[in-house]
Amino acid sequence: MSGALRTTTESQERRFEKLQAKLEAAESANARLTEELEQTRQSQERIRRAYMNALEQLQLLRRRLFVAKAERFDTPEEQLSFEQLAQKAKDLEAQLESGEAGASTGSDDGAPDGKRKKRKKSNRKPTGRRDLADSSLPQVDVEITDPELEGVAERIGVEVSWMLGYERGGQRRIRVSRVVYKLPGTDEPAESPRIVTAPAPLKLLRRSFLAPSLVAYILVAKYMMGTPFYRLEQLLELQGESLDRGTMCRVAEDVGATLGAIVLAARDEAMATAFCLSTDATGVAIQPEPLPDGRRQPCRKGHFFVILADCDHVFFEYQPRHTSVAVCEMFKGFRGYIQADAHAVYDALFRGPPQSTLLEEATGPPPTEVGCWSHCRRNFWDAAVCKHQLGIEGLRWCDAVFAAEAKLAKLPPSRRKVERDRTVRPLLEAFFAWVEEQHALPRPRGLVSKALGYAFRQQAPLCRFLEDGRLKITNNHSERAIRAIATGRNSWLFFGSDDHAEAAANLFSLMASCKLHGLDPEAYLRDVIRVMPYWPRDRYLELCPKYWLRTRSRLDTAELDRPIGFITVPPPATEQQRAAD
Repeated sequence: MSGALRTTTESQERRFEKLQAKLEAAESANARLTEELEQTRQSQERIRRAYMNALEQLQLLRRRLFVAKAERFDTPEEQLSFEQLAQKAKDLEAQLESGEAGASTGSDDGAPDGKRKKRKKSNRKPTGRRDLADSSLPQVDVEITDPELEGVAERIGVEVSWMLGYERGGQRRIRVSRVVYKLPGTDEPAESPRIVTAPAPLKLLRRSFLAPSLVAYILVAKYMMGTPFYRLEQLLELQGESLDRGTMCRVAEDVGATLGAIVLAARDEAMATAFCLSTDATGVAIQPEPLPDGRRQPCRKGHFFVILADCDHVFFEYQPRHTSVAVCEMFKGFRGYIQADAHAVYDALFRGPPQSTLLEEATGPPPTEVGCWSHCRRNFWDAAVCKHQLGIEGLRWCDAVFAAEAKLAKLPPSRRKVERDRTVRPLLEAFFAWVEEQHALPRPRGLVSKALGYAFRQQAPLCRFLEDGRLKITNNHSERAIRAIATGRNSWLFFGSDDHAEAAANLFSLMASCKLHGLDPEAYLRDVIRVMPYWPRDRYLELCPKYWLRTRSRLDTAELDRPIGFITVPPPATEQQRAAD
């Protein structure tokens, strides 16, 4: 009995050990399957988030390309990536349905570069100064006399030269006749009479045969109307007299660099007296110098900044780099309000310049930041397009603020501030209370998080416009000013060099300021190009568009009406004249 019992006990123990081993194996398999399931769930969650992000981007692209024209991007890459993004969304959707782990990789966005078609060079360039005597263009005669010799000495002829000018309606050939005088000799019989020619009038471009009228027409056509030089070359040839694009390019750079003295004088005044500066930036392509072996390099990126100084001046500044150092250098010494788009390059400006050898030590408090509600609304608009409920709700809050502010547009600044405190401030307090509540809740990264984060971080700058009735709620006016570059670069493609971009910035500044003050840019440039060679350097501020009407009223109208000739500079305006203006 004892042997049989022992055998049964051993059998049960072996059976128990086998069951325990099976249980441990089952638990191990269960743990492995649980881990794999968790990994699958995480992979599925990553795919789901990537799928949702792709759908959001696809919805925004569809909206910008086909529906909301005001919200479109100007970059052609949006159109090129649309089909690739749609295919990516389809692939992610297929993975979600099949339950496959892993995410598909993005397709290559690159495209082979096309070879530039080489332009055939002419066999031989024409030499010498162009003779317009046989041209069929309408002729304008200008006679240059010597005020001291006129009526005293005998006229014996004229010295004729030609210039190419422009009037509304087409080109003109200008016949410049400098009178030649014969002065009698002295009583000594050996001395013959002297021949004296009337002095030539001063010109901004000494050796150029282009009159100020044609130079002004070319500059306005290029930098205001967005017409590239090669089209102007074709247009002028159809009008009767050709002008190569190389000459136009050199003239534009020389005139822009010279007129920069006027822009610099106006900028110094704005930095010393302006209440608020509004700024924005956009990128442009800059063509670098060819390599030593003659090969061309790819274009690099530069940036144009626009600066609006109240309702007085508009400035364009070219910077090779979009950095905090460049921004701090541009606004160095200014202590008022600056309205910008919350880009990271402005953070150092509002914190104060760092201790650096590139920047002087700050002598006062940094400028005060003013936010832009259009940028805040744009983020909620993106979320609302993708059917996010919080995006729709935030968009309604922003529209309510804009509607309340629109009712105060025609009020004077002092009254506007009082009404803002009464009607707009409660809306802002309620909006930012809602933003803080929603921002505190955990949520994945996406359009909603971006919109709430922007409003949460920019609360103080976005409320800054309540401090003074002269401050604006948006920075749209600076974005409108920089549109000339954003639209024109589609035709220009690139600037030839940093120097050319800086000269172009001066021309952009003068034309935008002319538009601000209701001046005809072509007439302004034509007159200023004539007047500047005679004008004292310490009075260039009188030639800026803000003061041009007052300055022109003190000039001789008969002298300005001539396409070329001498200019009499009036004395500086008195305090009584400035007060009367």
